[in-house]
Amino acid sequence: MGESVGVDDRVELAPITGADVGDVADFLHQHLNSRLSAAQWASSAVPPWSVDAPNHGFLLRQGGAVVGAYLAFYSEREVDGQVRRICNLAAWCVLDEHRAHGVRLARAMLRQRGYDFVDLSPSGNVVRLNERLGFHSLDTSTALVPNLPLPSRRGVRVLTAPAQIEAALSGRDLQVYRDHRSAAAALHFVVRVGEDSCYVIARRERRKGLPLFASLLHVSDPAVLARAGHAPYRHLLVRHRALVTLAEGRVAGRPPRLSRQQAAPRPRMFRGDGLSPRSVDYLYSELMCVPW
Repeated sequence: MGESVGVDDRVELAPITGADVGDVADFLHQHLNSRLSAAQWASSAVPPWSVDAPNHGFLLRQGGAVVGAYLAFYSEREVDGQVRRICNLAAWCVLDEHRAHGVRLARAMLRQRGYDFVDLSPSGNVVRLNERLGFHSLDTSTALVPNLPLPSRRGVRVLTAPAQIEAALSGRDLQVYRDHRSAAAALHFVVRVGEDSCYVIARRERRKGLPLFASLLHVSDPAVLARAGHAPYRHLLVRHRALVTLAEGRVAGRPPRLSRQQAAPRPRMFRGDGLSPRSVDYLYSELMCVPW
């Protein structure tokens, strides 16, 4: 177990080291989401991209047993010509009898200097806690796009084979693909419209317990995606059995016809001095790594 950073009479707070990942994975499987096996949690907690991360988040132990955990995913990103260190606050779970200690996990995370923070899946009371801790909300206006089996427009192709994707990408897009190609939740494809390409990363989503949705996490060129019509959404239906795609305007741009706005899109939040909403994306995050 890592060096303790805070102790009281019953519960010890410590960073999650590589040696702790197995215990944390067992805990999250049992108490947060049992649809993911402990092995899947353990694999998801360690991102596939290269980064000098200080930890995998923070945990609470009582008598050696994990009673709470808050996963984190770290990355270094270029934002407006500057390299910034990002900490993505991810899965958070504390046993009910230790709920009062949950805020200690959040404060330990935020005490790490030199990082900007993003929380891409806060829910319930976490949103209000984040607001008190200085987080701001992103505009997550989202279109619900029915994934209909409509024929593709002439000249539109969807590339899915790894070799095809690699050949179609270059520069930053190629690096993003290589960093995320083995991320457990990431679905990769390239939309070709004539000679133009758009690299898309999506993920499967559950709503009301139903695994019938997909969401768009990264769209390299929203204008090309719009020109592709319904082909990308047909792909998500046929290949991934998603009936509806959640397309945030800040990610995907203008949605296709037949879509409608989601009444209550999920919140996403960020905190960082000088960090603007336009600089926040969903790459290098739990959304790519954890396939819940």
